[in-house]
Amino acid sequence: MIAPREKVDFKKKLGEVPHKPGVYLHRDRFNRVIYVGKARDLRKRLAQYFTPSKQMRADRKTVALLDAVYDFDWHVAGSEPEALLLEGKLIKEYRPRYNVSFRDDKRFLMVKVDDKEPWPRFRLTRLKVGDDGCRYFGPFAHSGALRQTMNFMRKKFGVLTFGRGSPTERELRSSTYQVPMKLADITAEQYRERVQTACEFMEGKSKELLDELELEMRAAATKLDFEKAAELRNMLDDLRQTTKQMTRYTTTMRHRLKLPSAIVPAADLAELGEALSLMRPPRRMECFDISNISTTHVVASMVCFIDGRPATHLYRRYRIKTLDGRQNDFAAMAEVVRRRYSRVLREVEAQVARAAGPEREDGTHVEYDAEFSQERLRDAVRRVENLDDDPALPRLPDLIIVDGGKGQLSSACAELQALGLFDDVPIVGLAKEREEIFRPGNPVPVVLPHETGALKLMQRIRDEAHRWANGYHQLLMTRRISVSVLDECPGVSEARKQALIKQFGSVTRLRRATVAEIASVPGISPRVAEGISQFLRTR
Repeated sequence: MIAPREKVDFKKKLGEVPHKPGVYLHRDRFNRVIYVGKARDLRKRLAQYFTPSKQMRADRKTVALLDAVYDFDWHVAGSEPEALLLEGKLIKEYRPRYNVSFRDDKRFLMVKVDDKEPWPRFRLTRLKVGDDGCRYFGPFAHSGALRQTMNFMRKKFGVLTFGRGSPTERELRSSTYQVPMKLADITAEQYRERVQTACEFMEGKSKELLDELELEMRAAATKLDFEKAAELRNMLDDLRQTTKQMTRYTTTMRHRLKLPSAIVPAADLAELGEALSLMRPPRRMECFDISNISTTHVVASMVCFIDGRPATHLYRRYRIKTLDGRQNDFAAMAEVVRRRYSRVLREVEAQVARAAGPEREDGTHVEYDAEFSQERLRDAVRRVENLDDDPALPRLPDLIIVDGGKGQLSSACAELQALGLFDDVPIVGLAKEREEIFRPGNPVPVVLPHETGALKLMQRIRDEAHRWANGYHQLLMTRRISVSVLDECPGVSEARKQALIKQFGSVTRLRRATVAEIASVPGISPRVAEGISQFLRTR
């Protein structure tokens, strides 16, 4: 237990704080971070907390925060947007008690360019997929400025900034639909040169172009065309915010920030194992979440943490198959747990069967047979793990976490009992509203202190499962919007449907196309094109 500390002399310490942008961290008497904030001027912002007149007018939450503050730290950032990025990252890591924003699984926007496409497009994304061969720019603190920058790039460089696939006939021949220059007048190689120029612009090589816009703005003001000058001024502000060189904060930069890390995996795992009365710290944890926004697509996710860190190569996504249009989180949880561990059992038993059985006194090994062996499966798995400690191999987890309360936990426990795993694998439910941890057969939940590393570890894996499930749900909804109408169109096979989507990019664009444009798609005859056009007009 950390010994309580005395309050620092705030007035004296404020004299050391610079008048620069950055982030500040309030700490309580046990040196725990309880609030993270950003400021354009660190000294002015921190002084507001400790000025008596400000304290008298503060709301109840701020008064409670100030009563709990015993010390504060700060870190200088290069600009206010940099401070915003760092603030969000530290809040997600520390999960301070008095912060509300940035505690969810949302992320800042980035720009993604897939160089593998014949006509690469600039798209907005919040998730960076590792080793996918794409170029990423960002993250960017101001989404509005980023969107305006994308509009500018489309007009200035003639690049595609939304949609997917190769340009449609309309995009190729039009000079106003997406880009001011006709793409039909250039080749794919020439278009890639435009993409390269736009990428250099996103990397911050934009001084000459910004200088040109500033001269244009001043010329408009000289001619008393203040409306155009104001438009150019706003555009310049957005472009400068987006293309300004900023520090992108990552966990590997922690030593440069001179801030202590809130994540100590070994300590957090040991604390969690003790809190849940486990035999040993849970090295491998698997967490399940259900995304049930509508009955159209009910999906589930399974994320895996090994040694307290995400093991993304072991993540799994599931489409729930047994609900028949009903909304039932309990049944969905039961299905995904059954499917997950039925497969793991098959893989583990096959792996154990291939390995040598327990050793006899004479040095020989007993042949393992899952059906007749007296050795428990968990003991057999532990024995094989000692032979090969590769966590990527099929393994039973040391702890299962389900996102939800007693109902979800009971459904999952019933499936584990049916599979014969209930006594082998610990399982708990984490209810989000009050962060209560439910255990099988115990009506009283475990409530860990908010600042404990064990609870924060469980929150991280739960939030990751939530993000993974929601991302899969959004992907399926996007696919459904793109192709569901064509699934019902007479005369349109799967091959024709794929050809139409590849050509036009979406059903919306296909709906706007003429019969001749539809008939130009390989495999689509004029008669079929006429039928597709009539079908879409009636839907």
